[in-house]
Amino acid sequence: MAAQQSTMDIAIPAPPPPVGEAAIPMALLELELSLDRFSGDKDDFVGFTHKVAHDIGAELLFILPASGLVDDCVTIAAVRHGQAEDKTPIILFICLAQDGTTIRVEQPSERTAGLKSFANSFVGVLERI
Repeated sequence: MAAQQSTMDIAIPAPPPPVGEAAIPMALLELELSLDRFSGDKDDFVGFTHKVAHDIGAELLFILPASGLVDDCVTIAAVRHGQAEDKTPIILFICLAQDGTTIRVEQPSERTAGLKSFANSFVGVLERI
């Protein structure tokens, strides 16, 4: 009779995510926590997004109508976060919901890839000025 052999899998920890990927969740968390102060007044959206971007060390690039790019969103503010030497800058979107009283953060998606590309081009133009 042959002796039974057992196999044992050794768990190997996953490598840490690249710096750019790790920065996205932290930037999202920081931005989402800042959005809790929104008054719920859609007329205050522009001023509020300017202040939040400044408070977290981000740049407010532009604000425009959502035009169906994001579900339940009437206005989008594009923000560039992580401009410091040790961080890769990322683009995030602050969305004002259709009800005009709630806002949320969205990461660029397949649906908003064109808007992200426009934001990056906008940054390129600003850097050349």
